[in-house]
Amino acid sequence: MCGIAAYLGPEIPGEGERMLARMNHRGPDDSGEISLPGGWLGHTRLSIVDLVGGHQPLGGNGGQRWLVGNGEIYNHREVRRSLGNADYQTQSDNEVALRLIEHRGPDALGELEGMYAFLSADTNGGSFIAARDPVGIKPLYWTPPASPGDEVRFASEIAAFDPAWRANVVAFPPGHHWTPERGLQRFSFAVPTGAYGQYWEVWEAEPSKADLIATRDVLVDSVHRQMMGDVPVGVFLSGGLDSSLVAAIAARWCAERGERLPTFAVGLEGSPDLLAARRAAEFLGTEHHERTYTDAEALEVLPQVVRAIEHFDPSLVRSAVPNFLLAEMASEKVKVVLTGEGADELFAGYEYFHDEFTDTDQMQQELMASLNGLHNLNLQRCDRVTMAHSLEARVPFLDSEVIEHAMGLPAAWKVASRGMPEKRLLRKAFAGWLPEDLLWRTKAQFGDGSGAASVLTEAIESQISEAEFVAEAARVDPPLRTREELAYYRIWSEHLGGVRPERTLSRFATA
Repeated sequence: MCGIAAYLGPEIPGEGERMLARMNHRGPDDSGEISLPGGWLGHTRLSIVDLVGGHQPLGGNGGQRWLVGNGEIYNHREVRRSLGNADYQTQSDNEVALRLIEHRGPDALGELEGMYAFLSADTNGGSFIAARDPVGIKPLYWTPPASPGDEVRFASEIAAFDPAWRANVVAFPPGHHWTPERGLQRFSFAVPTGAYGQYWEVWEAEPSKADLIATRDVLVDSVHRQMMGDVPVGVFLSGGLDSSLVAAIAARWCAERGERLPTFAVGLEGSPDLLAARRAAEFLGTEHHERTYTDAEALEVLPQVVRAIEHFDPSLVRSAVPNFLLAEMASEKVKVVLTGEGADELFAGYEYFHDEFTDTDQMQQELMASLNGLHNLNLQRCDRVTMAHSLEARVPFLDSEVIEHAMGLPAAWKVASRGMPEKRLLRKAFAGWLPEDLLWRTKAQFGDGSGAASVLTEAIESQISEAEFVAEAARVDPPLRTREELAYYRIWSEHLGGVRPERTLSRFATA
Protein backbone atom coordinates (compact mmCIF):
# COMPACT_ATOMS: atom_id res chain seq x y z
CA MET A 1 0.00 0.00 0.00
CA CYS A 2 1.49 3.24 -1.11
CA GLY A 3 1.20 6.73 -2.45
CA ILE A 4 2.09 7.32 -6.09
CA ALA A 5 2.61 10.44 -8.15
CA ALA A 6 3.80 11.41 -11.62
CA TYR A 7 3.94 14.24 -14.08
CA LEU A 8 4.41 14.54 -17.81
CA GLY A 9 6.06 17.69 -19.00
CA PRO A 10 9.15 19.77 -18.34
CA GLU A 11 10.84 19.19 -15.01
CA ILE A 12 9.96 21.66 -12.26
CA PRO A 13 12.58 21.44 -9.49
CA GLY A 14 11.10 20.18 -6.24
CA GLU A 15 7.54 19.53 -7.49
CA GLY A 16 7.78 15.74 -7.32
CA GLU A 17 9.36 15.82 -3.87
CA ARG A 18 6.57 18.10 -2.64
CA MET A 19 3.92 15.74 -3.94
CA LEU A 20 5.51 12.75 -2.19
CA ALA A 21 6.02 14.67 1.06
CA ARG A 22 2.28 15.44 1.22
CA MET A 23 1.57 11.69 1.04
CA ASN A 24 4.23 10.39 3.38
CA HIS A 25 1.55 8.90 5.66
CA ARG A 26 0.63 6.51 2.83
CA GLY A 27 4.09 4.97 2.73
CA PRO A 28 6.44 5.74 5.59
CA ASP A 29 8.60 2.62 5.10
CA ASP A 30 10.35 3.64 1.87
CA SER A 31 10.26 6.08 -1.02
CA GLY A 32 11.69 6.30 -4.50
CA GLU A 33 11.57 8.40 -7.65
CA ILE A 34 12.97 8.56 -11.13
CA SER A 35 13.26 11.40 -13.63
CA LEU A 36 12.65 10.39 -17.24
CA PRO A 37 12.73 12.32 -20.49
CA GLY A 38 9.61 14.44 -20.39
CA GLY A 39 8.39 13.27 -16.99
CA TRP A 40 8.84 11.89 -13.50
CA LEU A 41 7.54 8.98 -11.36
CA GLY A 42 7.46 8.88 -7.55
CA HIS A 43 6.41 6.46 -4.83
CA THR A 44 6.04 6.20 -1.06
CA ARG A 45 5.77 2.67 0.30
CA LEU A 46 4.10 0.74 3.12
CA SER A 47 5.87 -2.64 3.16
CA ILE A 48 3.39 -5.54 3.15
CA VAL A 49 4.40 -7.98 0.39
CA ASP A 50 8.07 -8.65 -0.46
CA LEU A 51 9.42 -6.58 2.41
CA VAL A 52 12.98 -6.59 1.02
CA GLY A 53 12.61 -6.49 -2.76
CA GLY A 54 9.57 -4.27 -3.21
CA HIS A 55 11.32 -0.92 -3.59
CA GLN A 56 9.79 1.25 -6.31
CA PRO A 57 9.90 2.51 -9.00
CA LEU A 58 10.09 -1.02 -10.40
CA GLY A 59 12.28 -1.31 -13.49
CA GLY A 60 12.34 -3.75 -16.33
CA ASN A 61 13.05 -4.49 -19.96
CA GLY A 62 16.68 -3.56 -19.53
CA GLY A 63 15.70 -0.56 -17.44
CA GLN A 64 13.63 1.01 -20.23
CA ARG A 65 10.19 0.83 -18.55
CA TRP A 66 9.42 1.85 -15.00
CA LEU A 67 6.31 1.54 -12.84
CA VAL A 68 4.96 2.80 -9.54
CA GLY A 69 1.93 1.10 -8.05
CA ASN A 70 -0.49 1.42 -5.16
CA GLY A 71 -2.42 -1.64 -4.04
CA GLU A 72 -2.36 -5.41 -4.01
CA ILE A 73 -2.68 -8.00 -6.80
CA TYR A 74 -4.20 -11.12 -5.25
CA ASN A 75 -3.70 -13.37 -8.28
CA HIS A 76 -0.11 -12.30 -8.93
CA ARG A 77 1.22 -15.87 -8.71
CA GLU A 78 -1.18 -17.10 -11.39
CA VAL A 79 -0.34 -14.15 -13.64
CA ARG A 80 3.38 -14.81 -13.14
CA ARG A 81 2.93 -18.38 -14.32
CA SER A 82 0.89 -17.26 -17.34
CA LEU A 83 3.74 -14.99 -18.46
CA GLY A 84 6.22 -17.85 -18.62
CA ASN A 85 9.82 -16.67 -18.83
CA ALA A 86 9.26 -13.02 -17.96
CA ASP A 87 12.36 -11.56 -16.32
CA TYR A 88 11.15 -10.97 -12.75
CA GLN A 89 13.42 -9.05 -10.43
CA THR A 90 11.36 -9.18 -7.20
CA GLN A 91 8.54 -11.08 -5.50
CA SER A 92 6.45 -7.90 -5.43
CA ASP A 93 2.89 -8.47 -6.55
CA ASN A 94 2.97 -5.09 -8.32
CA GLU A 95 5.72 -6.29 -10.64
CA VAL A 96 3.24 -8.48 -12.54
CA ALA A 97 1.57 -5.29 -13.80
CA LEU A 98 4.88 -4.12 -15.23
CA ARG A 99 5.48 -7.48 -16.96
CA LEU A 100 1.92 -7.58 -18.32
CA ILE A 101 2.38 -4.16 -19.88
CA GLU A 102 5.72 -5.18 -21.38
CA HIS A 103 4.44 -8.46 -22.82
CA ARG A 104 0.76 -7.84 -23.60
CA GLY A 105 0.11 -4.11 -23.39
CA PRO A 106 -2.13 -2.11 -21.03
CA ASP A 107 -5.37 -3.83 -22.08
CA ALA A 108 -4.04 -6.96 -20.35
CA LEU A 109 -4.37 -5.24 -16.96
CA GLY A 110 -7.91 -6.60 -16.96
CA GLU A 111 -6.37 -9.97 -16.06
CA LEU A 112 -5.43 -8.67 -12.62
CA GLU A 113 -7.52 -9.45 -9.55
CA GLY A 114 -7.07 -6.87 -6.84
CA MET A 115 -7.13 -3.21 -5.93
CA TYR A 116 -4.62 -0.96 -7.65
CA ALA A 117 -3.53 2.21 -9.37
CA PHE A 118 -0.48 2.17 -11.65
CA LEU A 119 1.68 4.78 -13.36
CA SER A 120 4.29 3.66 -15.87
CA ALA A 121 6.67 5.27 -18.34
CA ASP A 122 9.74 4.38 -20.36
CA THR A 123 13.14 6.00 -20.64
CA ASN A 124 12.44 7.17 -24.20
CA GLY A 125 10.01 9.80 -22.94
CA GLY A 126 6.98 8.08 -24.42
CA SER A 127 4.54 5.25 -23.84
CA PHE A 128 3.18 6.64 -20.55
CA ILE A 129 0.38 4.57 -18.97
CA ALA A 130 -1.97 5.29 -16.06
CA ALA A 131 -4.51 2.72 -14.86
CA ARG A 132 -7.00 2.20 -12.02
CA ASP A 133 -8.79 -0.93 -10.79
CA PRO A 134 -12.33 -1.62 -12.06
CA VAL A 135 -14.20 -0.54 -8.92
CA GLY A 136 -11.88 2.30 -7.90
CA ILE A 137 -10.87 0.73 -4.60
CA LYS A 138 -7.53 2.49 -4.76
CA PRO A 139 -7.54 6.23 -5.42
CA LEU A 140 -6.04 8.08 -8.36
CA TYR A 141 -6.48 11.71 -9.39
CA TRP A 142 -5.15 13.57 -12.39
CA THR A 143 -5.20 16.82 -14.33
CA PRO A 144 -6.31 15.60 -17.78
CA PRO A 145 -4.82 17.37 -20.81
CA ALA A 146 -7.07 19.83 -22.60
CA SER A 147 -5.22 19.12 -25.84
CA PRO A 148 -2.46 16.72 -27.02
CA GLY A 149 0.94 17.51 -25.57
CA ASP A 150 -0.35 19.34 -22.49
CA GLU A 151 1.31 18.75 -19.14
CA VAL A 152 -0.41 16.16 -16.93
CA ARG A 153 -0.15 15.39 -13.19
CA PHE A 154 -1.21 12.28 -11.22
CA ALA A 155 -1.39 11.51 -7.49
CA SER A 156 -3.10 9.22 -4.98
CA GLU A 157 -4.57 12.13 -3.02
CA ILE A 158 -5.89 15.55 -3.99
CA ALA A 159 -3.77 17.37 -1.42
CA ALA A 160 -0.61 16.08 -3.12
CA PHE A 161 -1.04 18.46 -6.07
CA ASP A 162 0.59 21.86 -5.97
CA PRO A 163 -2.04 24.62 -5.49
CA ALA A 164 -1.54 25.86 -9.04
CA TRP A 165 -2.91 22.56 -10.39
CA ARG A 166 -5.83 21.96 -8.03
CA ALA A 167 -8.55 23.64 -10.08
CA ASN A 168 -7.88 21.07 -12.82
CA VAL A 169 -7.87 17.96 -10.61
CA VAL A 170 -10.47 15.26 -11.36
CA ALA A 171 -10.92 11.66 -10.26
CA PHE A 172 -9.33 9.17 -12.67
CA PRO A 173 -12.14 6.83 -13.84
CA PRO A 174 -12.10 3.27 -12.45
CA GLY A 175 -11.56 0.43 -14.90
CA HIS A 176 -9.69 2.61 -17.40
CA HIS A 177 -6.16 3.16 -18.57
CA TRP A 178 -4.82 6.26 -20.27
CA THR A 179 -2.00 6.85 -22.70
CA PRO A 180 -1.19 10.12 -24.51
CA GLU A 181 -1.64 8.34 -27.83
CA ARG A 182 -5.02 6.62 -27.27
CA GLY A 183 -6.52 8.67 -24.45
CA LEU A 184 -8.81 6.95 -21.95
CA GLN A 185 -9.65 3.32 -22.69
CA ARG A 186 -11.82 0.98 -20.63
CA PHE A 187 -9.97 -2.27 -20.00
CA SER A 188 -12.30 -4.10 -17.62
CA PHE A 189 -15.98 -4.66 -17.05
CA ALA A 190 -15.99 -6.00 -13.52
CA VAL A 191 -19.55 -4.76 -12.93
CA PRO A 192 -21.97 -6.74 -15.14
CA THR A 193 -24.20 -4.53 -17.25
CA GLY A 194 -26.48 -7.17 -18.76
CA ALA A 195 -30.26 -7.18 -18.40
CA TYR A 196 -31.14 -9.80 -15.82
CA GLY A 197 -34.84 -9.00 -15.62
CA GLN A 198 -35.75 -11.30 -18.48
CA TYR A 199 -34.62 -14.31 -16.41
CA TRP A 200 -36.26 -13.50 -13.08
CA GLU A 201 -39.69 -14.78 -14.02
CA VAL A 202 -38.36 -18.30 -14.62
CA TRP A 203 -36.10 -18.45 -11.58
CA GLU A 204 -37.39 -19.66 -8.24
CA ALA A 205 -38.71 -17.05 -5.82
CA GLU A 206 -36.07 -18.03 -3.26
CA PRO A 207 -32.47 -19.24 -3.72
CA SER A 208 -31.80 -22.96 -3.69
CA LYS A 209 -29.32 -24.64 -1.37
CA ALA A 210 -26.82 -24.68 -4.25
CA ASP A 211 -27.25 -20.91 -4.72
CA LEU A 212 -26.59 -20.32 -1.02
CA ILE A 213 -23.49 -22.51 -1.07
CA ALA A 214 -22.16 -20.73 -4.15
CA THR A 215 -22.72 -17.34 -2.47
CA ARG A 216 -20.90 -18.50 0.64
CA ASP A 217 -18.02 -20.09 -1.24
CA VAL A 218 -17.27 -17.10 -3.44
CA LEU A 219 -16.90 -14.83 -0.40
CA VAL A 220 -14.85 -17.41 1.51
CA ASP A 221 -12.46 -17.68 -1.44
CA SER A 222 -12.14 -13.90 -1.64
CA VAL A 223 -11.30 -13.53 2.05
CA HIS A 224 -8.72 -16.31 1.78
CA ARG A 225 -7.04 -14.54 -1.16
CA GLN A 226 -6.96 -11.27 0.73
CA MET A 227 -5.22 -12.74 3.77
CA MET A 228 -2.11 -12.52 1.53
CA GLY A 229 0.91 -10.74 2.95
CA ASP A 230 4.18 -10.91 4.85
CA VAL A 231 2.63 -9.11 7.86
CA PRO A 232 -0.33 -9.91 10.16
CA VAL A 233 -3.84 -9.16 8.85
CA GLY A 234 -6.73 -8.05 11.08
CA VAL A 235 -10.42 -7.26 10.63
CA PHE A 236 -12.47 -4.15 11.40
CA LEU A 237 -15.36 -5.71 13.35
CA SER A 238 -18.31 -3.33 13.67
CA GLY A 239 -20.72 -5.96 14.95
CA GLY A 240 -22.82 -5.66 11.80
CA LEU A 241 -23.44 -8.54 9.42
CA ASP A 242 -20.85 -7.73 6.77
CA SER A 243 -17.76 -7.28 8.93
CA SER A 244 -18.83 -10.16 11.18
CA LEU A 245 -18.98 -12.53 8.20
CA VAL A 246 -15.54 -11.40 7.01
CA ALA A 247 -14.21 -11.94 10.55
CA ALA A 248 -15.83 -15.38 10.77
CA ILE A 249 -14.14 -16.51 7.55
CA ALA A 250 -10.77 -14.99 8.46
CA ALA A 251 -10.89 -16.46 11.98
CA ARG A 252 -11.31 -19.97 10.56
CA TRP A 253 -8.45 -19.34 8.11
CA CYS A 254 -6.20 -18.26 10.99
CA ALA A 255 -7.24 -21.17 13.21
CA GLU A 256 -6.26 -23.65 10.49
CA ARG A 257 -2.75 -22.20 10.70
CA GLY A 258 -2.56 -22.16 14.47
CA GLU A 259 -3.04 -18.40 14.60
CA ARG A 260 -5.57 -16.07 16.21
CA LEU A 261 -7.24 -13.33 14.20
CA PRO A 262 -6.87 -9.75 15.50
CA THR A 263 -10.18 -7.83 15.41
CA PHE A 264 -10.85 -4.17 16.17
CA ALA A 265 -13.97 -2.27 17.24
CA VAL A 266 -14.77 1.30 18.27
CA GLY A 267 -17.67 3.24 19.72
CA LEU A 268 -19.02 5.36 22.51
CA GLU A 269 -19.27 3.52 25.82
CA GLY A 270 -22.23 1.14 25.59
CA SER A 271 -22.90 1.82 21.89
CA PRO A 272 -24.74 -0.97 20.00
CA ASP A 273 -21.89 -1.69 17.56
CA LEU A 274 -19.33 -2.02 20.34
CA LEU A 275 -21.47 -4.50 22.23
CA ALA A 276 -22.30 -6.56 19.13
CA ALA A 277 -18.65 -6.64 18.04
CA ARG A 278 -17.62 -7.84 21.48
CA ARG A 279 -20.08 -10.70 21.32
CA ALA A 280 -19.01 -11.67 17.79
CA ALA A 281 -15.35 -11.68 18.84
CA GLU A 282 -16.09 -13.90 21.82
CA PHE A 283 -17.97 -16.36 19.63
CA LEU A 284 -15.20 -16.42 16.99
CA GLY A 285 -12.36 -16.56 19.51
CA THR A 286 -10.50 -13.59 18.06
CA GLU A 287 -7.84 -11.44 19.69
CA HIS A 288 -10.19 -8.52 20.16
CA HIS A 289 -9.26 -4.87 20.71
CA GLU A 290 -11.70 -2.12 21.60
CA ARG A 291 -11.51 1.63 21.72
CA THR A 292 -14.13 3.76 23.40
CA TYR A 293 -14.16 7.44 22.66
CA THR A 294 -15.89 10.41 24.24
CA ASP A 295 -17.99 13.16 22.69
CA ALA A 296 -15.09 15.55 23.21
CA GLU A 297 -12.64 13.24 21.40
CA ALA A 298 -14.96 12.91 18.40
CA LEU A 299 -15.31 16.68 18.09
CA GLU A 300 -11.59 17.26 18.59
CA VAL A 301 -10.56 14.91 15.81
CA LEU A 302 -13.26 16.07 13.37
CA PRO A 303 -11.23 18.69 11.43
CA GLN A 304 -8.38 16.22 10.99
CA VAL A 305 -10.84 13.63 9.67
CA VAL A 306 -12.37 15.98 7.09
CA ARG A 307 -8.91 16.86 5.83
CA ALA A 308 -7.90 13.19 5.74
CA ILE A 309 -10.91 11.92 3.77
CA GLU A 310 -10.89 14.96 1.44
CA HIS A 311 -14.70 15.04 1.60
CA PHE A 312 -17.50 17.03 3.27
CA ASP A 313 -20.62 14.87 2.82
CA PRO A 314 -22.22 14.72 6.32
CA SER A 315 -23.05 11.01 6.26
CA LEU A 316 -19.55 10.19 5.12
CA VAL A 317 -17.93 12.41 7.74
CA ARG A 318 -20.05 11.00 10.57
CA SER A 319 -18.98 7.45 9.71
CA ALA A 320 -15.38 8.52 9.06
CA VAL A 321 -14.82 9.86 12.58
CA PRO A 322 -15.16 6.48 14.37
CA ASN A 323 -13.37 4.75 11.49
CA PHE A 324 -10.46 7.18 11.84
CA LEU A 325 -10.18 6.42 15.57
CA LEU A 326 -10.50 2.71 14.82
CA ALA A 327 -7.70 2.83 12.24
CA GLU A 328 -5.46 4.70 14.66
CA MET A 329 -5.84 1.90 17.20
CA ALA A 330 -5.49 -0.93 14.67
CA SER A 331 -2.32 0.55 13.17
CA GLU A 332 -0.55 -0.10 16.47
CA LYS A 333 -1.11 -3.86 16.05
CA VAL A 334 -1.27 -4.67 12.31
CA LYS A 335 -0.50 -3.18 8.90
CA VAL A 336 -3.49 -4.66 7.05
CA VAL A 337 -7.21 -4.95 7.86
CA LEU A 338 -10.17 -6.45 6.05
CA THR A 339 -13.50 -4.58 6.07
CA GLY A 340 -17.10 -5.26 5.06
CA GLU A 341 -17.32 -2.43 2.52
CA GLY A 342 -19.38 -3.17 -0.60
CA ALA A 343 -21.83 -5.73 0.77
CA ASP A 344 -24.70 -3.24 0.94
CA GLU A 345 -24.23 -2.27 -2.70
CA LEU A 346 -24.18 -5.91 -3.84
CA PHE A 347 -26.93 -7.33 -1.64
CA ALA A 348 -29.24 -4.29 -1.22
CA GLY A 349 -28.40 -3.55 2.38
CA TYR A 350 -29.50 0.08 2.53
CA GLU A 351 -33.00 0.90 3.73
CA TYR A 352 -33.78 3.09 0.74
CA PHE A 353 -33.46 0.12 -1.62
CA HIS A 354 -36.56 -1.37 -0.04
CA ASP A 355 -38.44 1.88 0.51
CA GLU A 356 -38.04 3.26 -3.01
CA PHE A 357 -37.62 0.28 -5.37
CA THR A 358 -40.37 -2.31 -5.59
CA ASP A 359 -39.62 -3.11 -9.22
CA THR A 360 -36.71 -5.55 -9.53
CA ASP A 361 -35.45 -4.02 -12.79
CA GLN A 362 -35.16 -0.64 -11.09
CA MET A 363 -33.44 -2.18 -8.08
CA GLN A 364 -30.89 -3.92 -10.30
CA GLN A 365 -30.07 -0.65 -12.02
CA GLU A 366 -29.79 1.14 -8.67
CA LEU A 367 -27.47 -1.56 -7.32
CA MET A 368 -25.17 -1.11 -10.32
CA ALA A 369 -25.28 2.67 -9.97
CA SER A 370 -24.42 2.52 -6.27
CA LEU A 371 -21.56 0.12 -6.96
CA ASN A 372 -20.17 2.36 -9.67
CA GLY A 373 -20.37 5.34 -7.30
CA LEU A 374 -18.42 3.76 -4.47
CA HIS A 375 -15.02 5.06 -5.56
CA ASN A 376 -15.56 8.66 -4.47
CA LEU A 377 -17.79 7.98 -1.48
CA ASN A 378 -17.41 4.95 0.80
CA LEU A 379 -14.21 3.69 -0.77
CA GLN A 380 -12.65 7.15 -0.54
CA ARG A 381 -13.43 7.23 3.18
CA CYS A 382 -12.16 3.66 3.64
CA ASP A 383 -8.86 4.38 1.92
CA ARG A 384 -8.17 7.73 3.56
CA VAL A 385 -8.99 6.96 7.21
CA THR A 386 -6.74 3.91 7.12
CA MET A 387 -3.89 5.38 5.08
CA ALA A 388 -3.86 8.42 7.36
CA HIS A 389 -2.41 5.96 9.89
CA SER A 390 -0.28 3.97 7.39
CA LEU A 391 -2.75 1.08 7.47
CA GLU A 392 -3.94 -0.87 4.43
CA ALA A 393 -7.65 -1.69 4.12
CA ARG A 394 -8.85 -4.56 1.91
CA VAL A 395 -12.45 -5.14 0.79
CA PRO A 396 -13.28 -8.82 0.10
CA PHE A 397 -16.86 -8.10 -0.99
CA LEU A 398 -15.48 -6.07 -3.92
CA ASP A 399 -13.41 -8.90 -5.35
CA SER A 400 -14.33 -9.19 -9.03
CA GLU A 401 -15.56 -12.78 -8.61
CA VAL A 402 -17.82 -11.77 -5.72
CA ILE A 403 -19.18 -8.85 -7.76
CA GLU A 404 -19.83 -11.05 -10.78
CA HIS A 405 -21.63 -13.64 -8.66
CA ALA A 406 -23.69 -11.18 -6.60
CA MET A 407 -24.74 -8.99 -9.53
CA GLY A 408 -25.74 -12.10 -11.48
CA LEU A 409 -28.26 -13.10 -8.79
CA PRO A 410 -31.93 -12.09 -9.18
CA ALA A 411 -32.61 -8.78 -7.50
CA ALA A 412 -35.86 -10.32 -6.24
CA TRP A 413 -33.77 -12.44 -3.86
CA LYS A 414 -32.35 -9.27 -2.32
CA VAL A 415 -35.64 -7.51 -1.58
CA ALA A 416 -36.48 -7.38 2.13
CA SER A 417 -39.79 -9.15 2.72
CA ARG A 418 -42.24 -8.78 5.57
CA GLY A 419 -40.69 -10.16 8.74
CA MET A 420 -37.29 -10.63 7.07
CA PRO A 421 -34.44 -8.09 7.23
CA GLU A 422 -32.27 -6.87 4.38
CA LYS A 423 -29.62 -9.21 2.91
CA ARG A 424 -31.53 -12.34 3.84
CA LEU A 425 -29.73 -14.18 1.01
CA LEU A 426 -26.36 -13.47 2.62
CA ARG A 427 -27.64 -14.35 6.08
CA LYS A 428 -29.02 -17.69 4.92
CA ALA A 429 -25.78 -18.49 3.08
CA PHE A 430 -23.81 -18.26 6.34
CA ALA A 431 -26.19 -20.05 8.68
CA GLY A 432 -24.17 -21.44 11.60
CA TRP A 433 -21.19 -19.16 11.14
CA LEU A 434 -22.43 -16.65 13.75
CA PRO A 435 -24.89 -16.70 16.65
CA GLU A 436 -28.44 -16.40 15.30
CA ASP A 437 -29.12 -13.03 16.91
CA LEU A 438 -25.98 -11.55 15.34
CA LEU A 439 -26.59 -13.24 12.00
CA TRP A 440 -30.06 -11.67 11.81
CA ARG A 441 -29.23 -8.34 13.48
CA THR A 442 -30.71 -5.48 11.46
CA LYS A 443 -28.43 -2.93 9.86
CA ALA A 444 -27.32 0.29 11.55
CA GLN A 445 -25.21 2.91 9.76
CA PHE A 446 -21.73 2.86 11.28
CA GLY A 447 -21.96 6.46 12.42
CA ASP A 448 -25.23 5.63 14.17
CA GLY A 449 -24.25 2.29 15.65
CA SER A 450 -20.95 3.59 16.97
CA GLY A 451 -22.57 6.70 18.44
CA ALA A 452 -20.85 9.33 16.26
CA ALA A 453 -24.00 10.65 14.59
CA SER A 454 -25.61 11.62 17.88
CA VAL A 455 -22.47 13.50 18.89
CA LEU A 456 -21.59 15.39 15.75
CA THR A 457 -24.73 16.73 14.11
CA GLU A 458 -26.13 18.71 17.03
CA ALA A 459 -22.78 20.05 18.21
CA ILE A 460 -21.64 21.13 14.73
CA GLU A 461 -24.92 22.71 13.66
CA SER A 462 -25.03 24.79 16.83
CA GLN A 463 -21.89 26.59 15.63
CA ILE A 464 -23.47 27.93 12.41
CA SER A 465 -26.47 30.24 12.23
CA GLU A 466 -29.28 29.88 9.74
CA ALA A 467 -28.31 33.23 8.23
CA GLU A 468 -24.76 31.96 7.60
CA PHE A 469 -26.13 28.84 5.96
CA VAL A 470 -28.45 30.77 3.66
CA ALA A 471 -25.59 33.08 2.65
CA GLU A 472 -23.12 30.28 1.90
CA ALA A 473 -25.19 27.31 0.72
CA ALA A 474 -24.68 28.17 -2.95
CA ARG A 475 -20.89 28.07 -2.72
CA VAL A 476 -21.00 24.68 -4.44
CA ASP A 477 -23.20 23.08 -7.10
CA PRO A 478 -25.43 21.35 -6.11
CA PRO A 479 -25.87 23.60 -3.07
CA LEU A 480 -24.98 22.63 0.46
CA ARG A 481 -27.96 21.08 2.24
CA THR A 482 -27.50 21.58 5.98
CA ARG A 483 -25.58 23.69 8.45
CA GLU A 484 -23.59 20.58 9.35
CA GLU A 485 -22.52 20.15 5.73
CA LEU A 486 -21.48 23.80 5.55
CA ALA A 487 -19.25 23.33 8.60
CA TYR A 488 -17.51 20.39 6.98
CA TYR A 489 -17.25 22.21 3.66
CA ARG A 490 -15.47 25.12 5.33
CA ILE A 491 -12.79 22.75 6.66
CA TRP A 492 -12.53 21.01 3.28
CA SER A 493 -12.20 24.21 1.25
CA GLU A 494 -9.58 25.65 3.57
CA HIS A 495 -7.53 22.47 3.16
CA LEU A 496 -8.06 22.06 -0.60
CA GLY A 497 -8.40 25.61 -1.81
CA GLY A 498 -8.99 25.76 -5.56
CA VAL A 499 -10.30 22.20 -5.92
CA ARG A 500 -13.70 21.92 -7.62
CA PRO A 501 -15.79 19.41 -5.62
CA GLU A 502 -18.10 18.58 -8.53
CA ARG A 503 -15.06 17.21 -10.39
CA THR A 504 -13.55 15.19 -7.56
CA LEU A 505 -16.29 13.70 -5.36
CA SER A 506 -19.94 12.64 -5.10
CA ARG A 507 -22.49 13.17 -2.34
CA PHE A 508 -25.17 10.92 -0.94
CA ALA A 509 -28.77 11.65 -1.93
CA THR A 510 -29.58 12.78 1.60
CA ALA A 511 -27.42 14.64 4.11
